[in-house]
Amino acid sequence: MQKFVFPVVALVALASCRSTQSKAPGAAATAASTSTAAPVQYPDSRKSDQKDDYFGTSVADPYRWLEDLDSPETKEWVTAENKVTFGYLEQIPFRDKIRQRLTKLWNYEKFGIPQQEGNQLYFSKNDGLQNQAVLYTQQDGQQGQPDLLLDPNKFSADGTTALAGTFFSPDHRYMAYATSGGGSDWQKLKVLDLKTRQPLPDELQWVKVSGAAWYKDGFFYSRYDSPKAGENQLSGKNEYHKVYYHQLGKPQGADKLVYENPKMALGFRTVGTTEDERFLVLYLTDGKADGNRLLVRDLTDPKQANSFTTLINSYEQNNSVVGNVGGQLLVQTNYKAPNYRVVLIDPKKPEEANWKEVLPQTEQKLEGVDHVGGYLVASYLKDASSLIKVYTEKGEFKHDVALPAIGTASGFGGKRDSKSVYYAFTSFTYPTTIYKYDLASNTSTVFRAPTVDVKPEDYVTTQVFYASKDGTKIPMFITHKKGVKLNGQNPTYLYAYGGFNISLTPGFSVARMLWLENGGILAIPNLRGGGEYGEKWHQAGMTPNKQNVFDDFIAAAEYLKVQGYTSTEKLAMAGGSNGGLLVGATMTQRPDLCGVAFPAVGVMDMLRYQKFTIGWNWAPEYGTSDNYAQFQNLYKFSPLHTLKAGTTYPATMITTADHDDRVVPAHSFKFAAALQAANEGPKPQLIRVDVNAGHGAGKSTKLQIDEWADIWSFAFHNMGVNPYGK
Repeated sequence: MQKFVFPVVALVALASCRSTQSKAPGAAATAASTSTAAPVQYPDSRKSDQKDDYFGTSVADPYRWLEDLDSPETKEWVTAENKVTFGYLEQIPFRDKIRQRLTKLWNYEKFGIPQQEGNQLYFSKNDGLQNQAVLYTQQDGQQGQPDLLLDPNKFSADGTTALAGTFFSPDHRYMAYATSGGGSDWQKLKVLDLKTRQPLPDELQWVKVSGAAWYKDGFFYSRYDSPKAGENQLSGKNEYHKVYYHQLGKPQGADKLVYENPKMALGFRTVGTTEDERFLVLYLTDGKADGNRLLVRDLTDPKQANSFTTLINSYEQNNSVVGNVGGQLLVQTNYKAPNYRVVLIDPKKPEEANWKEVLPQTEQKLEGVDHVGGYLVASYLKDASSLIKVYTEKGEFKHDVALPAIGTASGFGGKRDSKSVYYAFTSFTYPTTIYKYDLASNTSTVFRAPTVDVKPEDYVTTQVFYASKDGTKIPMFITHKKGVKLNGQNPTYLYAYGGFNISLTPGFSVARMLWLENGGILAIPNLRGGGEYGEKWHQAGMTPNKQNVFDDFIAAAEYLKVQGYTSTEKLAMAGGSNGGLLVGATMTQRPDLCGVAFPAVGVMDMLRYQKFTIGWNWAPEYGTSDNYAQFQNLYKFSPLHTLKAGTTYPATMITTADHDDRVVPAHSFKFAAALQAANEGPKPQLIRVDVNAGHGAGKSTKLQIDEWADIWSFAFHNMGVNPYGK
């Protein structure tokens, strides 16, 4: 059964420049220490008199023009801002050394989790510095050189088109695959004949939030209508998601419409088929509640040829089909179970009274379940680390899977007749290693282990629990070199997310190893709003409780300083997407909290986010300005609207990309312009805009290395630290 994660899962020549101190001398950038640096000269960002009325409150939006991503004025502004930013970064004396070291660290083989189809294994591998991982195939159990199947590095000249998903037909003859250009969420679906290794002419466009669910000689998928003439496809609002069936060899125009709701513009409609192709499962969201309805069609029943049976009718809970046992469906749900459970539902008698509980709710959150080899492999979280338990299809406990250490295990997918499965294990200083797991004997063996230029034994990770503003205990992982002195002088990188039921679990990042090996400390708190402790933890950080997330983050920073890990000047806070909002809101509420801030691809205009692409899908998490009470809440923490003129903000580098069509770059553009206007003093307020990149997924290796080199250079430089001496 295919799993789905709903995205809860974007002028005239500038002749004049201004400065935070209008008469200050100096070049556009300087390599001097931050205490004596001349102020950065920013491009002139035009202010309009745009104002909006929200329930009687007049709200100025002087940089509204930056929402027009196609306008010459916006493009000129981006070019000018990038010129300032890269001019500043080029003056940092150790930037090239950081990039060189990152390149060396990055240059090792990286493997994806294999997927077995028939007697073949399919897996991704990056030789080290390839822009995109390459898809290989190898006979199961065979030693030797695998065969190259698909090389995404040849999809585009600059390596920015990624392989976004692979979907195999049950007979192992075909593979549908999705490609994404320049980091966009828009995808194309294509088909490869695995026998001849030749592509089919099939190509499906305007696909978003979709898989390819095979059935007979084709597959089901979801798409939008093509954008209207003149509409920007990277910022236009996405409405009326539809499900189609595509038969191989036919043009997309001949695809059969399977489901639509012309009365409901918002919401996602996605589908999956069970392994035996008996059931078509339909997932429906409404863009208002934080869950999905669950419907099913028995494809073997002619009476259901054009209808679905409703299993769970509410949008309030999250529900997904794990698999089927004959004519009954195994469903993972948080209905009456905030930490999730698994129930067996008979589509012929779907009423709750007829459900059978297979895996009851426990104290640990049930992250996911794989129905494989006649077993249920259940992945739980205990204080944000993985616990893997194996059960029979009837819910009888068999055993725990022994993991190498405290960390994160993922994978375990397979077929009903699989004897073994594959999984990946990782932790903060444990490079991602692929294991083969034998279901019957409960044994794991290393399938692929990377060779990385780091010494994990030199580092230590601890987990602490600190008190937030309201007394709630928040867990936080802290990683650093052994023997670190708690003298308050350690450069510290505080990273968090806090939203959308997303769990931040231990994971290896070669980019972060550069920070650690140069004496930096990595701190990752598990804020409310995430999924580490189930739905109650999530709801504690949703509207109207979003301020809890910011309070948790602020308390993490204060804990690190009080405990002697770091100081204000040597603390950097970072986050991306919803985490970008976190950083933006925190730095406007507490500009004195840290010395450096990295809001990445953030949701910065909380009053207008729902007007772009799939932003409406975040309404359950945030609320919207269309509702009076929710507007009042959003207006209090919206980063764009809480900046105050004459305030000294941390040295800030905003990062975004021109092809980000999830959180459109206008959020970052407007925030950067407003921040530069509001900031008092010489601390730099920069925006770095990647070209031909998106929200993050599929970003090329080169772009990743360049971005991380700039992040670490900016952080060290503004902390007054030279990691490579004078």
